[in-house]
Amino acid sequence: MSPSPSPRFRLISFRFAFEGIVHVLKTQPNAWVHAAITIAVVAIGLWLGLSRIEWAILVVTMAVVWLAEFVNTAVEAAVDLATGERHPLAKIAKDTAAGGVLVAAILALIVGLLILGPPLWVRLFGS
Repeated sequence: MSPSPSPRFRLISFRFAFEGIVHVLKTQPNAWVHAAITIAVVAIGLWLGLSRIEWAILVVTMAVVWLAEFVNTAVEAAVDLATGERHPLAKIAKDTAAGGVLVAAILALIVGLLILGPPLWVRLFGS
C-alpha cells in the first residue's frame, strides 16, 4: 500500500487546480459569458427566493456548463500540443468538445427557464 500524499502535496495540487481555473478565465472569452450568466442566475434566484431543491438543480446545471468549458479548454490545449498543423481529426476533437459546451449551455437555458421562468413572470407581470 502506498503512503498517502503529504498535506504539502495536497496544497500544491490545489494550487495547480486554481491555476487551471485562472487560465480558463484569462484565455476563454466564453468563460466570461458563463460567469456573467452565473451571477445573473444567482441574483435572480436570490430575488425570487428559490427552494433548496431549485437551488440544487440550478447549481448542478451551472456546474455542468463550467465543467464542459474546462474540458473543452483542456481538449483544445492537448490537440494544439499534439499537432501544430491542421488535421481533420484535430478539428473533430475541437468541434466535438465545443459541441459539448453548447449542449450543456442549451440544457442550462432550458432548466433555467423551467425553474426561473414561472416565478419571474409572476414577479414581473403579476400572474
